[in-house]
Amino acid sequence: MYLKGALHGYEIFVKGESYRFISSMFMHSGAMHIVMNALSLYLVGEVLEKLFKPLTYLSIYMVTGIFGSLFYLFISPDGQAVGASGAIFGIFGAMAGFAWVKRKTMQKKFVLFMNNFGIILLLNLGLGLAIPEIAMSAHIGGLIAGIVSGVILAKNPNYLWAYLLGSSTLIYLSYSYLASLYAPAFLLH
Repeated sequence: MYLKGALHGYEIFVKGESYRFISSMFMHSGAMHIVMNALSLYLVGEVLEKLFKPLTYLSIYMVTGIFGSLFYLFISPDGQAVGASGAIFGIFGAMAGFAWVKRKTMQKKFVLFMNNFGIILLLNLGLGLAIPEIAMSAHIGGLIAGIVSGVILAKNPNYLWAYLLGSSTLIYLSYSYLASLYAPAFLLH
């Protein structure tokens, strides 16, 4: 998978293969990996599709997936990863951000949602600690980006373009920073 588009800092920052930020989100390490991601996306994504328009949903998915990848590469400079988990956790985070903004109108539904959300996070944290191959930093990066996304876009869905412009700027700055760390480190190998 490494040769076919997996997330890998050297390939991205030294060789310039930035497409790996996208391709790695659509690759999986095996049947169980894709089934778990597909199931998570089906269960959680269906709810988010009802909260946001399709373009907003797609934007959240892609932006949070890229932020998850950037955070993974920051934490694991020599690591390789594939999967949609950063983006899926971004969807989880966007739901939490949306619920936080709408908590007064949701009332009891908000409490129930946050309890269920907490259980899902704890289960995934436990899995991540039990299975070392899971890229927990991608999950965390996607989750944080998702919460911010959900808060911004729940306040006003018309902020989508401002959200995309701000996200693109942060992605570019993060990319530039990581590239400055990678190039010297890999030249020494």
